[in-house]
Amino acid sequence: MNEIETLKQWVAESSNIVFFGGAGVSTESGIPDFRSVDGLYNQKYDYPPETILSHSFYRSKPEEFYKFYRDKMLCTTAKPNKAHLKLAEWEKEGKLKAVVTQNIDGLHQAAGSKEVLELHGSVLRNYCEKCHKFFDVDYIIHSEGVPKCDQCGGSIKPDVVLYEEGLDMNTMSKAVDYISKADILIIGGTSLAVYPAAGLIDYYRGNKLVLINKSSTPMDKRADLLIQGSIGEILSQA
Repeated sequence: MNEIETLKQWVAESSNIVFFGGAGVSTESGIPDFRSVDGLYNQKYDYPPETILSHSFYRSKPEEFYKFYRDKMLCTTAKPNKAHLKLAEWEKEGKLKAVVTQNIDGLHQAAGSKEVLELHGSVLRNYCEKCHKFFDVDYIIHSEGVPKCDQCGGSIKPDVVLYEEGLDMNTMSKAVDYISKADILIIGGTSLAVYPAAGLIDYYRGNKLVLINKSSTPMDKRADLLIQGSIGEILSQA
């Protein structure tokens, strides 16, 4: 039996699947990946992207931060791909319990997924640092320089986890809970190199760990089922 057939059979027999995904899930919707060869890390800016997307840079050079952020982080025309749609379908069928994602684009929700744990926040949510009023992504796109609150004039910050900032512990503990109880854990489109998110794999106690990626990861040896290729293509066949 080939890998896709095995995955298909496991999915058919399960009603407790958890999916954990990274940038590779979004690249198939045309959203650039940070670490790929043509990703953001290899483009020329005055500062490397990991510096620009840090908490200290956001504080010291907010204008520069927003220039890069509007230019590179907001892909509002992107549409959910086959992977997003299949996961939403499984949730609807009662097979999938949760999606844990490192992505900040909101595409899982756009595809119809309800239980989405966003480890790194979302570009679709923004808030005033002074009065905490909420602003959508369009407000950021149509503002100039550092966006200001139309109520109190405070600076608006995207609800995304920047470098040097901690993850939301409530989201993390929910992810740990889902993963530790999962029958099947499917991990896709992530290099499993960014901690603490990559450490979530350690909480899985089952014997159906599925890794789907275009390239190898440090965790490949731990997989019960390893499939290399496009996550959208693979999930759509399962």
